[in-house]
Amino acid sequence: MVKYYLIAVFSGILSSFSQILLKKSAQDQKAVLWKEYLNPFVAGGYVMMIACMLLTVVAYRGIPFKYGAVLEALVYLYIMVLSRVFLKEKLTGKKILGNVMIVAGVIIFSLGK
Repeated sequence: MVKYYLIAVFSGILSSFSQILLKKSAQDQKAVLWKEYLNPFVAGGYVMMIACMLLTVVAYRGIPFKYGAVLEALVYLYIMVLSRVFLKEKLTGKKILGNVMIVAGVIIFSLGK
């Protein structure tokens, strides 16, 4: 059963990386419209999204849906950290507060078994 939880967490982290790739692609303005949609960042991002979908389906074979949804909520935390590391985005008080609230919700949900 633990392996399904690890698959779900890995899927969330991979999903976060795919979103970073897509955002990185959106930041680069291309001279030709089709190059905005057909470039390595976009292709890689979508391939990762498809892989995440398949991994999530596998994970839900071994974990209840309510726990999967809670693990998916942590994706916001992963994105905040990855955005800071790879995109050099500024961490605002609102972003930090929002993520603290998400983590607190996950902890409270986990304690309520």
